[in-house]
Amino acid sequence: MRPYILIMALISGPATAETLLAARTIPAQSIITAEDLVASNQVIPGSVSDPTSIIGMETRVALYAGRPIRQGDVGFPAVVERNQIIILTYQHDGLSISTDGRALGRGGPGDLIRVMNLTSRATVTARIGLDGAGYVSQ
Repeated sequence: MRPYILIMALISGPATAETLLAARTIPAQSIITAEDLVASNQVIPGSVSDPTSIIGMETRVALYAGRPIRQGDVGFPAVVERNQIIILTYQHDGLSISTDGRALGRGGPGDLIRVMNLTSRATVTARIGLDGAGYVSQ
């Protein structure tokens, strides 16, 4: 009987979490830590299953205790706050134009936010870079 139990233990391997749930209610704009997550063996389509992919990320919406966490619920921590003055850059075919802009939203690297050019008062959509600057494309 003992060899059978040992073989079954080795074949089954370690248990893996199928879904990550919020361990507590987490307000929006909070950084996720390992203590905020709880593993569930349920398979819930669209939910996150790898804790390393979201630890250190910022919540975009409130996450409620016991509910699954979806990839769209989290993002990179914001580097630009609303009303912050940022560098607004346009680059095309070797031409580079930079000016000051006022962020009309909050965002992290890769996010698209509206930015007002302080010189012309025109509003454009810019992608936030790792350096906190807004990059305008055509």
